[in-house]
Amino acid sequence: LTTEAFNALLKTLEEPPEYVKFIFATTEPHKVLPTIVSRCQKYDFKRVSVKTISEKLDSIAKAEDLKIDADAIYAIAKAATGSLRDALSILDQLSALSAKTIKAADVVSMLGLVETEFIFELTQAVAEKDCEKCFTVLDKILNQGKDVKQLLRNVVEHYRHLMVIKVGGKELSRL
Repeated sequence: LTTEAFNALLKTLEEPPEYVKFIFATTEPHKVLPTIVSRCQKYDFKRVSVKTISEKLDSIAKAEDLKIDADAIYAIAKAATGSLRDALSILDQLSALSAKTIKAADVVSMLGLVETEFIFELTQAVAEKDCEKCFTVLDKILNQGKDVKQLLRNVVEHYRHLMVIKVGGKELSRL
């Protein structure tokens, strides 16, 4: 909202009808004027964990008699980035496209994700300082029509996982 719109809202908040309750939801709380924030109760919601989303998807799949492998459930939960609604939407789309069986390859294909093997192959080539192999792997990935931004996210996440394992081993595996 603009500053003028916030000021108009402030007038309504200062003298609301007693039968009205306002609920504001924003992903940018820093943009809300302090005069508005001071008149509100604030609740911060957290993203749903991959484990919780996976468990919910598994129970829904069983209830709907969908055959879905554990890797596919994990891939959906991870792709949903903490949003159960997004995970359910992905599952719904996949169930409409497949004949009662959903595999991880279906999730990867539908969402345009980069296969894990390619990420491992690319990072191995980097570790070996093999530029030719890096370009070959990148060419394979791009020829499949994969999104470069998604590839970069996957590579950064992979290096993060490697760093956590190297620093903390099994003690930090929950990270």
